Parts: sequence; structure tokens; C-alpha cells
Amino acid sequence: MSDSNLYNVTSPEHFKELLSADLKRVSLINFYAPWAALCHQMNAVVTELAKKYPELLVLQVEAEEQEDIAESFGVDAVPFIVLLRGHEKLGDVRGGDEPGLKQMVDKFLGKGAPTIREYPDIHAAEEKDSEAALLERMHRLMKQSRVVLFMKGDPENPRCGYSRKAVHILRQSEVEFTHFDILQDEGVRQGLKELNKWPTFPQFIVNGEFIGGLDVIQDMADSGEFDEVFYA
Repeated sequence: MSDSNLYNVTSPEHFKELLSADLKRVSLINFYAPWAALCHQMNAVVTELAKKYPELLVLQVEAEEQEDIAESFGVDAVPFIVLLRGHEKLGDVRGGDEPGLKQMVDKFLGKGAPTIREYPDIHAAEEKDSEAALLERMHRLMKQSRVVLFMKGDPENPRCGYSRKAVHILRQSEVEFTHFDILQDEGVRQGLKELNKWPTFPQFIVNGEFIGGLDVIQDMADSGEFDEVFYA
């Protein structure tokens, strides 16, 4: 894809070349995954914005194919969209926040726009649980069913490749499970890392006990231990 201002990034070198061509230009970087339904929705919005604002540089980055670029921007779930001017970050939008994306771009490129109310950041200013209340809540979530998957997104719309694989393993093995989207609760997300002494997601819980992450579960499936734990 290569319209006048819309590019598919093919390598870190290609990315740097496009971004550094004009450091005064506003750039939109769209991190996506082709398997994520929410990304298809936001890709359409990004294409619409590229047509509306020809002065906007739009870079489409497939997050799992361009891991170095994604890692440099701290991308841990898709869709994730960043707005830059040169190397200065102007803002970002996570998930399917179409109104927020349009408003963010319009704020910096709109012609003669009136003062724009800042779109609320869904990740900011959350009311924090007390430590004891958070611990109680996490234990309650871990016991909501026999098998619980703490993941990014939901089973129908996973927000990262690892969560997608976790859902596939459980469904392929016909394991009944409930889930919790850790992207919707930063307190639970950080608290589970400490509680379970495991820094990443997804996390698998059986009978209220932490079993492991994706690599552990894949090893259990290969060794035959999976059935003993998930069907016992």
C-alpha cells in the first residue's frame, strides 16, 4: 500500500527513512494485527483520516512482524495508534476508540477548529483500590470459575497474539473457562504480576491457583500434563 501519505512499513530501516524525511510533519503510526477484528475497524478509520488529511504521514505497522518497532513504542496490545511530530509524542489511542482517534488528529491538523475538549484517557485517573481490597478482588476473580484466563481483550477479540493462542489452546481442548480482560483494570493487571510472581499475560488459573503462562501451558500440553491439571 503506498498512496501519497499512506505506507505499509516493511522494516525498521524503512520506518526510520519515512519518519525522518520531514521531522516537522505530523505522523500517525498504526500498530495492528491482521487477525484482530478490532484492528480491521480501526484500519478503516486510519485510511479515512489519511484521505482527509493529506499532510498527515500515516505508517501502518504490523506489530508481530515488526517486533523491534513495536517494542520501541511499548506496544503490548493492538490496535495501538501513536501520533508524533518528528520524535515528539503528541498522544496515543488504544483499542477501538474511534472518536478519540479522530479528535486527537483533528486537534493537531484541523483547519480553524475551535478549542477542542481533551478526550478522556480511558487509562488515566482510575480510582485505586486499597491494597487489601485489591487483593480480595483478585482472589475473587481467580475463583469465578474452575478455569479462568486473564488475558488482553476477550476470547472473541483478543488484543495480543499470546492471548489469541491461549484461547485457541483452551477451545481446542474443549476446556470450559471464563476470562478477565486485564487491559480494562490496571490495578488487577499490576496486582496479578505481584500476586502470582509472573510478569506477563495471559495467565492461567485452575481452582483459584495460578498454573502458569502460555509457555508453561504449551509445555504441559506437549508432555500430557495438561489433561491432569485442566480435567482433574
